[in-house]
Amino acid sequence: MLLNNEISYSAPYNDLYKTEKIVKKYHKKIACIIVEPVAGNMGVVPSSDEFLSGLRQLCNNYGIVLIFDEVITGFRLTFGGYQNIIKIKPDLTCLGKIIGGGLPVGAYGGKKEIMRLVSPEGDFYQAGTFSGNPVTMVAGLKALEKLQVIDYELINDRTKYLCDSIKKGAKNNNVNIRLNRLGSMFSLFFTKEKIINYASAKKQDVEKFKRFYKLVFNQGILFSPSPFESNFVSFAHANKDIKKTIKVISSVLGRIR
Repeated sequence: MLLNNEISYSAPYNDLYKTEKIVKKYHKKIACIIVEPVAGNMGVVPSSDEFLSGLRQLCNNYGIVLIFDEVITGFRLTFGGYQNIIKIKPDLTCLGKIIGGGLPVGAYGGKKEIMRLVSPEGDFYQAGTFSGNPVTMVAGLKALEKLQVIDYELINDRTKYLCDSIKKGAKNNNVNIRLNRLGSMFSLFFTKEKIINYASAKKQDVEKFKRFYKLVFNQGILFSPSPFESNFVSFAHANKDIKKTIKVISSVLGRIR
């Protein structure tokens, strides 16, 4: 959350009760609430059913701007963003390099009454090195044209197959794992506990992940270097790539149990 004197306050992810207590206490000072609708930098942690809808209602009640950070989820889970899946509209949305075809770019957009405050209509001036860069815009346009017609279920199914196979390999090797997945995003923790926020992961589980990462990397599989980072399956990953990954991970799990 961002207070209007430019002081930020962090509330626990997926904890609507604590967030609501903060908002009720400081609502006259809170300018906006910024949230990833699916957390991607503490492992893949989907929001609970009531969390985002509760944030939307809180913002409506107190006149606070709700901002979705969809830099990771925008156009990855479906055309548009995760908000199109859950049918909850934020007041502003932040997007990243997906809209530039992978080239450096960022964007924000939202309600007319907010966007009209930006120059040339409003007094707020925003500019940057890559603003309106023609190469980035052409690459982004072509990427979005392709994303509009692709079958998202294809990579979702490949990711599910990969994750199910990793779970099977862990079970066969008596290794405790917690694998979070949403669409083509997934993360892996070496624990039986449910990961609901950053503090849920234990130090010894993170150390085991480091061993796992080095072992799979040495066999040609580039995994996320931390359990707190998301892994992604893309259309560039063919079935043979998925099968190789499963084979390598299964063998590695047998070595770190």
